Amino acid sequence: MELLTVDPTHPEPQDIARAAAVLQAGGLVAFPTETVYGLGANALDPQAVARIYAAKGRPAWNPVIAHVASVEAARALTARWPDDATRLAQAFWPGPLTLVLPRAAIVPDIATAGLDAVAIRVPSHPVALALLRAVGHPVAAPSANRFTQVSPTTAQHVLASLGDRVDLLVDGGACEVGIESTVLDLTGPEPTVLRPGMITRAQIERVLGRPVRTRPAGGAVAVPADDADVVPQHSPGMADRHYAPRADVWLFGSAQVSEIRSALADRLRGGATGSVTALLIDSGDLPLRDTDRVVRMPTEPAGYARALYAALHDADDAQAALVVIERPPADDSWAAVVDRLTRAAR
Repeated sequence: MELLTVDPTHPEPQDIARAAAVLQAGGLVAFPTETVYGLGANALDPQAVARIYAAKGRPAWNPVIAHVASVEAARALTARWPDDATRLAQAFWPGPLTLVLPRAAIVPDIATAGLDAVAIRVPSHPVALALLRAVGHPVAAPSANRFTQVSPTTAQHVLASLGDRVDLLVDGGACEVGIESTVLDLTGPEPTVLRPGMITRAQIERVLGRPVRTRPAGGAVAVPADDADVVPQHSPGMADRHYAPRADVWLFGSAQVSEIRSALADRLRGGATGSVTALLIDSGDLPLRDTDRVVRMPTEPAGYARALYAALHDADDAQAALVVIERPPADDSWAAVVDRLTRAAR
């Protein structure tokens, strides 16, 4: 695998040209976006997209997001562009919002799980935008990690998860947002958030001037699952276990602090081996060994999201046997973080 280290705000044109050439030749390029690192391939080349699925171990029912550099490029991938899409693009693009829209015939089935809808976004990261402008075609770019594992927010995370499955890795430093984009479905009668992100439902409602639905709870796809038995999904991030470290994960709320303390104490008395990593916001001391690790997480959602995946990768690097996580508040601004934690704890 080739590694390119670039300036995250002003990447050198020759480095961008090198990465674009790999994509144009049907290769896989991992690169930074403002959310997480993406594993990119030509979104209009079925064979190139198939390489993404093979590298990640990604099931066929899980579609990919097409990344483009402009609204005009996004419209070219759709069979219909509603007024809502114009309003949302003006408000949030470039940025961490993905729109699901009726797809044009040029989009291959493999990129959409065979559905007549395509997920599209314009990222805001300078490296991603420069690459998309140079390559000249949409780039399918799910997170650059093995399926269900913790998404990467640094180039080192990509290396640890995918290794030499990538042809070229563009190292543009740490990602600013830290978790995946909000996915909004505009193919039905009502706008529906399929995957929460740091652009909240309330923000979207303010732009559209009407209520926005959220995907009903309990509709996640159980993993592992036989591809043949799963209905194709309109959005990535629909697996019940996702964004997960290798360790077991205990997620607890404020009403369960005493229960978690008792469970950890029982674990110690039982002679359990393996270290514990605890991600805490407000909770006091827990019964842990000196060799265990406590991470005090930010108390506001943007900071927490930025720190979350790095903390989970650190737990993997430490070979933690258990990750104990204090659940954040259950309001709209925390919805994306709570979604990722809930799936990691399944």
